[in-house]
Amino acid sequence: MTIWHGDCNNQQSSATSVKRMNAMSDEGSGREVGKANFDSEVLRSGRPVLVVFWTPWSPACRAAEPALNEVMRELSERVRSVKINADENPHLSLWYGIQSLPTLLYFVDGVVVARIVGAASKNAILAQLETSILNKGDSTISGPSNENK
Repeated sequence: MTIWHGDCNNQQSSATSVKRMNAMSDEGSGREVGKANFDSEVLRSGRPVLVVFWTPWSPACRAAEPALNEVMRELSERVRSVKINADENPHLSLWYGIQSLPTLLYFVDGVVVARIVGAASKNAILAQLETSILNKGDSTISGPSNENK
């Protein structure tokens, strides 16, 4: 899959730069999910699911990507990880109140039990997810959300 970036249309980006950015977008990441498979991949999953709302053009998403990739790899035995391109899935972004990118939602049995907004370190993400697991979903991160619709 090739992801075209806004800068690629003007003559300022080289083919090498585009290849590097495309490789970053796929490296160590979870499966890409959208409207068609969100229900089966996230809401009906037998395992907890870490959902990352992102866009390929976002500087914050690119900055957070190494930490997110490490988290996804470290949790791969216990937690399914998926990515949702917020631009390509505005209905999901609106439904879950995504206002900043990246935003991580942690689903257990189809219910959001944790929310992390913005770039965070690997250790901060893991600590919050562990707290959510220990509290059996009593943890909300970074303010109110509208997951209980």
